[in-house]
Amino acid sequence: MSGSHTIGRMLRDRARATPQRVAIDFHDGLTTYAELDGASERLAASFLERGLARGDRVATLAANCPENIVVFFACAKAGLVLLPLNWRLAPPELAYQLEDAEPALFLVQAAQGSTADAVGHPYEPLAPEAPAAEVRDAEVGDDDPLLLVYTSGTTGKPKGALLTHANCFWTNLGFDLASGVSGDDVVLQVLPQFHVGGWNVQTLLAWWKGATVVLEQAFDPARCLELVAAKRLTTLMGVPAMYLFMAQDPAFERADLSSLRLAIVGGAPMPEALLETWQRRGIEIVQGYGLTEAAPNVLCLPPEEAVRKQGFAGRPYPFVDVRLSAEGELLVKGPNVFAGYWRNEEATREAFTDDGWLRTGDIAECDAEGFYRIKGRLKDMYISGGENVYPAEVEFVLCEHEAVADAAVVGVPDESWGEAGVAFVVLADGAGASEGELLEHCLVRLAKYKVPRAVRFVDRLPRSAMNKVLKSELVAELEREVGV
Repeated sequence: MSGSHTIGRMLRDRARATPQRVAIDFHDGLTTYAELDGASERLAASFLERGLARGDRVATLAANCPENIVVFFACAKAGLVLLPLNWRLAPPELAYQLEDAEPALFLVQAAQGSTADAVGHPYEPLAPEAPAAEVRDAEVGDDDPLLLVYTSGTTGKPKGALLTHANCFWTNLGFDLASGVSGDDVVLQVLPQFHVGGWNVQTLLAWWKGATVVLEQAFDPARCLELVAAKRLTTLMGVPAMYLFMAQDPAFERADLSSLRLAIVGGAPMPEALLETWQRRGIEIVQGYGLTEAAPNVLCLPPEEAVRKQGFAGRPYPFVDVRLSAEGELLVKGPNVFAGYWRNEEATREAFTDDGWLRTGDIAECDAEGFYRIKGRLKDMYISGGENVYPAEVEFVLCEHEAVADAAVVGVPDESWGEAGVAFVVLADGAGASEGELLEHCLVRLAKYKVPRAVRFVDRLPRSAMNKVLKSELVAELEREVGV
């Protein structure tokens, strides 16, 4: 029997209640709840018939599409784990994740075929319809893993965060109680499905409540503005860079946004000027803070507090507890907190305190009203376009170049992306390499958003007595430069 908090049950219950409502609107192709439920039932049966067992991983390489959603719910019903791969990654990055996760099946969207070929791992097409198979129940528990999402880390190698059915259930219930989605909502989904936010920030909740999800393969600011009017969108979610690009679009001021009641912002703080730009158009803004390991929702700042508490990340979501350590690190506990890192017991232990609280790696403060503000990071990380970038991973790739003896990467403010990386490189004795050569070296090995925007060549990196790179000195040097 399936657990009561499993995501497969969520869809089955919804399809039984409102079978003819539209679940997905993808380029005007409509999928009802009955159709989504039926397609995922057949695919789940097909997975089981071909021998996949409880806990096996199914990897997908695809842009946002209904087929990927069918695979997600099929995995939920069959007791399998979906590994949604980031199509923005370079082939070596994808190869590492596939080798680490050892999926029983690798499904690839036709448009991603050339990337999959470069990875060199056996794959099958992401088919729109599963072959006929007898539908049968699978044993699925609330604490069974459902999503395996890889995140970069301070060691330079990504780690797979395992999120269970219960993690997804409780984070969506908490989200609903804090900001809500109704069955009458029309939700725009542009966040990529390889990101935990692509599932657990509005979309799964929308399908739970019987709303319609307008699904886009990728973010385009002009098209998003057009869709608000054309589809009568009521709510959307994005990172600050997305709202910035929409606000900068020439059509923004005249765009019909009358149907839009709510905009969710995550991934990074919303700049005050940008917040005011959207508020002038009558849009309520819900801001928040989260991380993959918390599935991801932790703190929420409601619209009525957006101005008074500018700069704060908010209070904890329902079912989420937070506190500050003696060092000021924000710690999290609740049913939304992940099960651990895939096959990495050491990293899992390091992610928690001795008494079981998740370490976020972020320094915070709390005011007298219980609102939290994120002040800085313990982790060596910056956020570019809403995506975490860990310098250790970029430095590792730079040092693989034969001409590089040492490297350090720091995040600096960027008008479009919030932050971007600048690399400081020490060349090996007698070796030579240009900035363009090193950036190209990174580009073929890393996702584009991880590639530094510039390279500075230096004779040596400043280091402490313990031989740690003093990145504060590198940042100070950049601040002294005009235009950086």
